[in-house]
Amino acid sequence: MQIIEDFLEKHHIQDDTFAVGVSGGADSLALVLMFKQEFPQYRIIALTVDHGLRPSSREEALYVADVMQRFNIEHHILTWEGEKPVTGIEEQARLMRYRLLCQWCHNNYINYLAIAHHLFDQAETFLMRLERGSGLNGLCAMSDISERDGIKLLRPLLNTSPEILKTFLEQQKIMWIEDESNQCLDFLRVKMRHFLPILEQKTGISAECLSQTATTLQKTRDFIEDIVNQTIDDHIHKWGNAGVSVDYALYLSWHEELKFRVLSKLICTLGQTTYIPKAEKLLELIKCLDDKNYEGGTLGGCYLLICDLRLWIIKERRSEKKIYSTQKWEDFILHNPEVRGVHIPHKLRLALIAEK
Repeated sequence: MQIIEDFLEKHHIQDDTFAVGVSGGADSLALVLMFKQEFPQYRIIALTVDHGLRPSSREEALYVADVMQRFNIEHHILTWEGEKPVTGIEEQARLMRYRLLCQWCHNNYINYLAIAHHLFDQAETFLMRLERGSGLNGLCAMSDISERDGIKLLRPLLNTSPEILKTFLEQQKIMWIEDESNQCLDFLRVKMRHFLPILEQKTGISAECLSQTATTLQKTRDFIEDIVNQTIDDHIHKWGNAGVSVDYALYLSWHEELKFRVLSKLICTLGQTTYIPKAEKLLELIKCLDDKNYEGGTLGGCYLLICDLRLWIIKERRSEKKIYSTQKWEDFILHNPEVRGVHIPHKLRLALIAEK
């Protein structure tokens, strides 16, 4: 079995240093030990987050440390300090876990962080997104490789059954920790986990089927993303990091889906946000922008307006509204003669000057 090697070859990854998130559960323990078994010459670092949400969390982290020591794997415990949430615990814990893991990797110049999401995790994610009425991006579920806070997240086990991982650990004579929350039906993911066997029994729709559907949708998403990127490269004029503009008539000719995806990407980039704007707010904005008399508005840290037959998207700089003066703009033109004679909205002038 060479799951990790096949994954790295498939994605042309040639690094020799990998961090692995290890909770003590069967999936993550199997992942880190597979890395070590297949690549004993590599630097493999196990990272365990002590979230402090259960009295046993420190003991579990120390158990992982003991197993890692037995296999001569570098290990670090990352502790979630401060107050803990009383609502939305599952989501807040997930966000904090990623934040701590990625921050450690960033501080230690590690490019890749492997996560132990497996076949059933992928199927559960697909069903959860379906329950929420997600569109194409949501139904793509999890990708083999994604990026978070500048760190590449690797998921080598997305096509691997958790039973295979447990069998691997049993062969290594390694015990694993069962997370108590995995039995709590208050969490939607746990409900989906219990529903999967029933779904397959009643309909024949298996975790493998759901995972394959997500993979197929990912290909469609990637194709559309290529079109979006090409549209931005060909038709969007960039004003440094301060804003962008596009011919308004051309924008109106686009399919609504193209408008949605181009605007969401531009707003996310200019506004420097991790996530795109909420779909309902962006759709409402698109409806407003179809009116040539739209007076302008904000979304995702950006200001959008229609001026001189162009649609402008400008990065908001609320703290710098008072820096503008005619002399400052004349000085800017002197050093940037390409903007001379171009009618540029006042807000973009502010942003351009502030950028310098």
